[in-house]
Amino acid sequence: MAEERLQMRTQFPASAESQKPRLKKAPEFPILEKQNWLIHLHYIRKDYEACKVVIKEQLQETQGLCEYAIYVQALIFRLEGNIQESLELFQTCAILSPQCADNLKQVARSLFLLGKHKAATEVYNEAAKLNQKDWEICHNLGVCYIYLKQFNKAQDQLHSALHLNKHDLTYIMLGKIHLLEGDLDKAIEIYKQAVEFSPENTELLTTLGLLYLQLGIYQKAFEHLGNALTYDPTNYKAILAAGSMMQTHGDFDVALTKYRVVACAVPESPPLWNNIGMCFFGKKKYVAAISCLKRASYLAPFDWKILYNLGLVHLTMQQYASAFHFLSAAINFQPKMGELYMLLAVALTNLEDTENAKRAYAEAVRLDKHKMVEMAQKLGAALHIGEALVWTKPVKDPKSKHRTTSTSKAASFQQPLGSNQALGQAMSSAAAHRKLPSGAGGTSQPTKPPPLPLEPEPAVETSPAEAPAQISEKQE
Repeated sequence: MAEERLQMRTQFPASAESQKPRLKKAPEFPILEKQNWLIHLHYIRKDYEACKVVIKEQLQETQGLCEYAIYVQALIFRLEGNIQESLELFQTCAILSPQCADNLKQVARSLFLLGKHKAATEVYNEAAKLNQKDWEICHNLGVCYIYLKQFNKAQDQLHSALHLNKHDLTYIMLGKIHLLEGDLDKAIEIYKQAVEFSPENTELLTTLGLLYLQLGIYQKAFEHLGNALTYDPTNYKAILAAGSMMQTHGDFDVALTKYRVVACAVPESPPLWNNIGMCFFGKKKYVAAISCLKRASYLAPFDWKILYNLGLVHLTMQQYASAFHFLSAAINFQPKMGELYMLLAVALTNLEDTENAKRAYAEAVRLDKHKMVEMAQKLGAALHIGEALVWTKPVKDPKSKHRTTSTSKAASFQQPLGSNQALGQAMSSAAAHRKLPSGAGGTSQPTKPPPLPLEPEPAVETSPAEAPAQISEKQE
């Protein structure tokens, strides 16, 4: 008995693991994001075909619930130009993750690209509720308000974007609002702040230089354009503007040298060919001028400045029917410019259409009386009429009269399009033609200075052509 008790004491108890039932192995569920890394890799390498294959496999495995795969698929659709399809996919992402501001930003951007600016602002406002410190949302809201012509709201949003984070594009869009409102001084102040923030941005330097050029402040214009060319010697906008300044001061050969450089970079630029044509006009090479202006008109058929210059050249060559054609077309695009009606009246007078010429003169006087006084003085000089027969605006003080005359001459020299000098030249040519007896031969060319050039337009385009700021791509 003692031995049996000893054996019972020495036996080890059964382990607890052997007493428990064995658990079955857990089933393997599919991981929704297991191939996101591969999708991201193909996308950043711009291997979109391989990326779409992986996305298709991922969506089949996850039954269409992989948000990242849908997101990248939408980005690829937008890059391929399928904006509506990308919008639908981004909306799906927004449903899967309703608290994600990035998804709403992409929905709004697709709506913007579809031209639905009001709907885009509503979605951007929803995204702003989720993330109030995102400068991209404020910037893009400002751009949408620009397209909706709500400039006050656009300025508020763009200033908010600058307060959160300063970017060059925000300054550019804010400056364009002031240009659309016609406030050059405020636009210049904004671009000056932008240049202080980004002093090596050639686009900002060129735009600021062109704004100074429009105001006739040539020293500052030359300074900023020179800085732009220092950082980028191939900047065709700055070269075109510098050539325009030289052309304005009558240095046509140097201006043409500059334009040759620009022609290599942008051979299909309408302002370039317009300026080249006016250089030839200043050199009295009228056939070459018409050829260049016709090319500019072919590239930009709705640019009234080119049509104006074509009418001016034809009027100088005493081709009045052609001048009437181009001036009429220019008036259709710029009906509030008195000089166009005056030139049209000159052409009609030489075409012996007296009634319509009187109407054109009357419209020109109604639109711009000051310009008509200047042209009357020039016409009087061309017709050899004494100064006593030319009406001048009465001035109280002789000193102020002298000061006004000198200021008028300076302003006349700084105006684009050759408005004063070329108009005087064209009208002198027409007057000389009218003084000849019937059947007389050709007239000698007028000796007045050549016309001033058309200033370049690319960097001072006033329509907000830029799309909203680029949205950062969503990462894994």
